[in-house]
Amino acid sequence: MTYKLYLIRVFTQKWEESLAFYRDVIGFPVTFSDADMGWAQFDLQTAGIGLERLAPDDDEAADLVGRFVGASIEVENIDAVYAELTAKGVSFLGAPEQQPWGGKLAHFKDPDGNVITLLGS
Repeated sequence: MTYKLYLIRVFTQKWEESLAFYRDVIGFPVTFSDADMGWAQFDLQTAGIGLERLAPDDDEAADLVGRFVGASIEVENIDAVYAELTAKGVSFLGAPEQQPWGGKLAHFKDPDGNVITLLGS
């Protein structure tokens, strides 16, 4: 049996702001978006990211928003991407940091406070 990661779901209560953030600021290509359904999908070639709207008054759903998503997005030049996204106002937890295994990591927040990791060299 073979498994392939299809997508990582990111939960939002700020639909329009989050959709614009991932599409326009970060630059993820949108492959599907339906505001009535509350679902957008972005193609990252190896796997996708699904943006899923949650009702603001749903207490159980609120537990899903703003947590560390655990998604790492690989980029060719992390320092250049960090500079570009910082110039666009993206909130990073810190500058890219060299890791003992040789790569660099930097973490940014989306409009709901979800943390996404950039991975690069």
